Amino acid sequence: MGKIYGYVRVSSADQNEDRQLICMSDNKVPEGNVYIDKQSGKDFNRPQYKKLVKKLKAGDLLYILSIDRLGRNYEDIQKQWRILTKDIGIDICVIDMPLLDTRNGKDLMGTFIADLVLQILSFVAQSERENIKKRQAQGIAAAKAKGIKFGRPEVPMPDGFDKYISKWEKGQITTSEILKITGLTKSTFYRKVREYNLIKK
Repeated sequence: MGKIYGYVRVSSADQNEDRQLICMSDNKVPEGNVYIDKQSGKDFNRPQYKKLVKKLKAGDLLYILSIDRLGRNYEDIQKQWRILTKDIGIDICVIDMPLLDTRNGKDLMGTFIADLVLQILSFVAQSERENIKKRQAQGIAAAKAKGIKFGRPEVPMPDGFDKYISKWEKGQITTSEILKITGLTKSTFYRKVREYNLIKK
């Protein structure tokens, strides 16, 4: 008998992984064998996933709640599935999709059905990720159209800034002196100089 492992992924640190952890516990996955990543599923460059793959040996069993917890890139999911089940030789059980349990249906028909379901679900996972990105972009565009600004608030041009620039350009005052007087950071100062010169043109 091989060991039992679980893989849990949420897209960000503030998302809750409790539902996935409960499913791991329900399936008798030892707590120390559950690997959790808190980052996007766009690729498999995830620290805990990499650690898990190094631990896995032929005959082990890996539980994941749903295929999109494994990843959200169609080709990458297919590739990782092959690595895990063919190259390493483990079984995978996707809890939300009983057809994706490699312990069952190891005959030709069972394998065909599992492969077909995997292709469909991994395609859906990638499509959903692309739709999320599209909705985010649309939301940002709509917010900008309403005048909502993103990022840090704009730093206003200090009073008499044109005189300081003129003196600075003539070498009559140093950058450090201007920064002390205006309270600007060096990067903001240089950006303001560029903006000022563009206005002059």
